[in-house]
Amino acid sequence: MTTLRTGVLLSNLGTPDGPDVPAVRQYLREFLMDPYVIDIPWPLRWFLVNALILPRRPRASAHAYQQVWTERGSPLLFHSEDLLAGVRDALGPSFAVELGMRYGAPSIPDALDRLLAAQVDRLLFVPLYPQYSLAATETGWQHFVVACTRRGSALPRGRTADFYADDGFIAAFESVIRDTTAEFGPDHVLFSFHGLPERHVKKTDLSGSHCLASAGCCDAIGEANRHCYRAQSMMTARLLAARLGLGADGWSVSFQSRLGRTPWIRPFTDEVLPELAKKGVRRVAVTCPAFVADCLETLEEIAIRARDAFRAAGGEDLRLGPSLNAHPLWVSAVADLVRRHAAHVPVHALA
Repeated sequence: MTTLRTGVLLSNLGTPDGPDVPAVRQYLREFLMDPYVIDIPWPLRWFLVNALILPRRPRASAHAYQQVWTERGSPLLFHSEDLLAGVRDALGPSFAVELGMRYGAPSIPDALDRLLAAQVDRLLFVPLYPQYSLAATETGWQHFVVACTRRGSALPRGRTADFYADDGFIAAFESVIRDTTAEFGPDHVLFSFHGLPERHVKKTDLSGSHCLASAGCCDAIGEANRHCYRAQSMMTARLLAARLGLGADGWSVSFQSRLGRTPWIRPFTDEVLPELAKKGVRRVAVTCPAFVADCLETLEEIAIRARDAFRAAGGEDLRLGPSLNAHPLWVSAVADLVRRHAAHVPVHALA
């Protein structure tokens, strides 16, 4: 019997080619012109991006990237490459595994070309975002589908489901958080997730009346909010807090990285941290379970800017817990996720 070979495309958001203004401007243009990211009509989006954002933001963003750039380059990229190597080893020769970023290089289309050249029999897209969102999960998947169509590929294809509550993912993050808290000894653990505009969350509400309609709308996940990013984030935090044995007053949830004046999901990380300091929290550990690889949003936004803000507000110290990167438990979790889904391609479809 011939063994089917599965082509696996691990995908994350992406990174500029360098920490300089031209490279960052090019990256931001591709990112911000994506209709899944800024979901307004194209003429308005073009004006907002090219007339209002790109003349100013690339310089500030380039400075931020310079704070975290290393000899190996972008942390998001080299951590993803390390994960790729680990997953390849874990899965063995019956799987061809490539890395493709939604924006920048290595791109999803280029990764797909390498998989097709390897003569795989089916394709599995693995978006490396624990919680579902239109602006990350869905845009990556649709970009992949378009790339398949343009290449005339008729191979069976599917994608892995959201893994916000996956046992392997939770166990891996529990491990890295325990390492941080054991060494640092925090008074409080803050789970900081990437933020989203409220309208993005409401678009995934299958009932049209559940998400953000009440204070407890994210307390449980049901049919109406099964694709809700905020509800999935809250579930991730609850599972981790339980595994870590944190008391009700020992942890909280917030959302970071908001942009512009449109309403974003709350509470905001840059408001929660000063509030914690004013309440007497001296040492806070921050972990970011929306990011499986350390990147600008963890290493610069939290480990540098948020730490400085917390200290300025009266706190003693803030420690960022590392992301999963290529932690052995995470490599095993990704490999298990792939194995479970590969035999059932197509594996996942949104209603």
